[in-house]
Amino acid sequence: MSDDRAIGVFDSGLGGLTVVRALRERLPAEDIVYLGDTARVPYGTKGAATVIRYAIGCASHLVRRGVKAIVIACNTVSAVAPERLRVEFDIPILGVIEPGAEAAVAATRLGKIGVLATAGTIASGAYPRAVAALSTRVETIGQAAPLLVPLAEEGWIDGEVPRLAARRYLQPLADAGADVVVLGCTHYPLLRLLLEEETAALLGPAARVIDTAHAAAEATAVFLATRGLARAPAANGAPSPRGGLSLLVTDRPNAFGEIAYRFLGGDADQVELVDL
Repeated sequence: MSDDRAIGVFDSGLGGLTVVRALRERLPAEDIVYLGDTARVPYGTKGAATVIRYAIGCASHLVRRGVKAIVIACNTVSAVAPERLRVEFDIPILGVIEPGAEAAVAATRLGKIGVLATAGTIASGAYPRAVAALSTRVETIGQAAPLLVPLAEEGWIDGEVPRLAARRYLQPLADAGADVVVLGCTHYPLLRLLLEEETAALLGPAARVIDTAHAAAEATAVFLATRGLARAPAANGAPSPRGGLSLLVTDRPNAFGEIAYRFLGGDADQVELVDL
């Protein structure tokens, strides 16, 4: 079986491009439609009811575009809205929390996992629940890191300001004895190099940093393959053509395109402005 429809991906803004990049590395032949709700970023400081309402609007738009599945490239939405979206829409809805939790449980040696995330994700308790479903012997320590989202959005991914913020947020995880840090917001991998350096300095050189974007891409690839939804390979062993990428935003398409082009290394020549 084969399904040539695109994969839909949405997030509150720029951060979900980390998931897009991981998906294009793992599933290069698949078309992707990405929606960044840049008019209402960030989601992490908003209440659950508001996040669910925004998520339904984003998913509705992607469904109208004819996507075959939706990847929620936002930990805040993945924490509070997947079940509601699965009730509202008759297509597969995939999140980032369960894949991230699985990778973290597999990586920990000491049984203590730290999670950096938005205030909304931490308050939801979604990561402790996901980890507990995998292992009752692993403890989860959550740390809200709200400043990292605007820093990532503004391109402040290095220097003294983001480094001081990272240290402030990582220190409680170090004090708790965590040996794994989950980047529980898809904006945070934009700061990954800095966060890895500070994690090694504070938690020790053996500590692991889990990028939920790559974990979600792997989970998506497995899901599509097992459900017969993956795009079929080219005939006669020929290389499959590169999948297309459509970028949609709800505000400031020009600014988004400039940042997306730098981050993705291309594929951002056209950014479409949409109204939800």
